[in-house]
Amino acid sequence: MRKATAAMALWAAAWLLPSACGTAPNEPRTGLVIAMQNAPATMDPGVALDEASQKIQQLVFSSLLKIDDHLRVAPDLATRFEALDPLTYVAEIPAGVRFHDGREMTAKDVAFTFRRFLDPAFVSGRKGAYHDLASVEVRGPYTVAFHLSRPAASFPINLVMSLVPDGTGAEAARHPVGSGPYRLREFVPDDHVTLDPFPSAFGGVAKNSQITFKVVPDETMRGLELRKGSVDLVVNDMSPDLVASLRQVPHLQVVTALGTDYAYLGFNLRDPILADLRVRQAVATAIDVGSIVKYLRRGLAEPATSIVPPMSWAHADDIAPTPYDPARARALLDEAGHRDPGNGRPRLHLTLKTSTAEAYRVQAAVIQRNLADVGIACDILTSEFSTLMADVLHGNVQLYTLQWIGVTDPDMLRRVFSSTQVPPAGFNRGFYRSPRADQLIDEATAASDEGDRATLYKTAARVIAADVPYVSLWYRTNTIVAQSNVTGLTLSPTADFGFLANVTRRQ
Repeated sequence: MRKATAAMALWAAAWLLPSACGTAPNEPRTGLVIAMQNAPATMDPGVALDEASQKIQQLVFSSLLKIDDHLRVAPDLATRFEALDPLTYVAEIPAGVRFHDGREMTAKDVAFTFRRFLDPAFVSGRKGAYHDLASVEVRGPYTVAFHLSRPAASFPINLVMSLVPDGTGAEAARHPVGSGPYRLREFVPDDHVTLDPFPSAFGGVAKNSQITFKVVPDETMRGLELRKGSVDLVVNDMSPDLVASLRQVPHLQVVTALGTDYAYLGFNLRDPILADLRVRQAVATAIDVGSIVKYLRRGLAEPATSIVPPMSWAHADDIAPTPYDPARARALLDEAGHRDPGNGRPRLHLTLKTSTAEAYRVQAAVIQRNLADVGIACDILTSEFSTLMADVLHGNVQLYTLQWIGVTDPDMLRRVFSSTQVPPAGFNRGFYRSPRADQLIDEATAASDEGDRATLYKTAARVIAADVPYVSLWYRTNTIVAQSNVTGLTLSPTADFGFLANVTRRQ
């Protein structure tokens, strides 16, 4: 067994031992209790950027559009949605949709929701997504038109947005009024959020009597609460190690489905060593992604090939995972002029920056061992996330590991790899430049036909994969750990919380 693989197996085995804490739940409750790692920051969907806020808002609000299981934009509340021309989209909502305060939703509410992002006085980190939106027009009691300043075929994904009443202001942060299956009962910052079913919900009344989101920052405590039965379920806020341990608890169940989160190793292509494609290829073939998935991720991941996830309509299925091939890595380093100096000395030195989170530190250690096996000495520098991001944005890195969360639209290829998107304009943090990739991405952005867009995005993804600006590591598997008497558990690729309206607990 390879050294890195053996080390991972031993490290993993310690977490698989059964615990004496696995007693059956015995606390009678009405409603469901769900443990979350982080507290929501705000209940106003127009400003919410954190995952916890957005997940809970999926239950409090209705959206105009939604993302389906193939990551296409599909109608949610909208009964009609179409492009009249490349600059005009029209949406229609049904009559009779009620907000939690009893008011009927009309086109004015829909228009207000999106006009907020055009208002210079409205402060929100989400406004950048609407830079192509020129105006919003009310065309009838339930009909709205969106006018763009330029063709942007990916614009509809920005209409996957919670709808708020006309006139909503700062009070929505703590006292939201939505039209979703639940209305807010109580919001205690950093402690819990309790939701009650909304009896007039347009899509039907929720099947449970109440949901409480309990903030439990410590992972060990979340596991203990599941073991003792004081929490009904946890969605994704569990490490693979803890999931492996909880699988052995008789009164718990584990539900999984492939997700869209994408982990990668990034290169700074401005670095003179890493500007050489052969060095990047050598690093990619030196990393044993299969063992990382098997041992570190406990199988709760799949080897990745592109930032566009595999369930996407625009995923290029013919891009294969980079094979683990140390011999090939050594040959590539020879070609690049980094020959083995002998006497156990490294061919070259690199620095890998990662976060202080345990999972990332261990993963970095495995990558370090893999690179050492082909003659690359790699120093690991860990820092808090904010410091790591600052270094990445300023190009103060050689190698780094990060994760993209909730990738749904292939337009991420433009935002991450277009030469026009280097910071601060976009997310091209490795300073990758390819005229061919730029051309394909630009054509895909402007194309109106989905088939044409898919072909262009797939071709762009192939070009980018061949240039190796990233080493694709893995796609995360979404995971629910729940009491065995909880029913109605389903997971979408984005692990949205909408399914919770159908979750019940057998007595």
